[in-house]
Amino acid sequence: MTHVSAPTPVELEEPREDEVTFLEQPWVTIVWNDPVNLMSYVTFVFQTYFGYARRKAEKLMLEVHEDGRSVVSTGSREEMERDVQAMHEYGLWATLQKAE
Repeated sequence: MTHVSAPTPVELEEPREDEVTFLEQPWVTIVWNDPVNLMSYVTFVFQTYFGYARRKAEKLMLEVHEDGRSVVSTGSREEMERDVQAMHEYGLWATLQKAE
């Protein structure tokens, strides 16, 4: 009878936190400017849906108004698809794309 030794366990290197974050959050939701919605309403939506403080919601709304767009959330593709759908339900123009 021959003796077979057990395989030696291999220690895997844990990914660094910044690598994990990059892998888990490669998508963004962008809200675009439109001629329909009032600035106060867009601020309301950002506060209501995302739970942003009024100051952050107003900052993002001003980006939409002045720059034509604003990245309002980041996360997985599935999360961003949900956020885009929610923005559409509130009547805002939103898209998702891979983060740059």
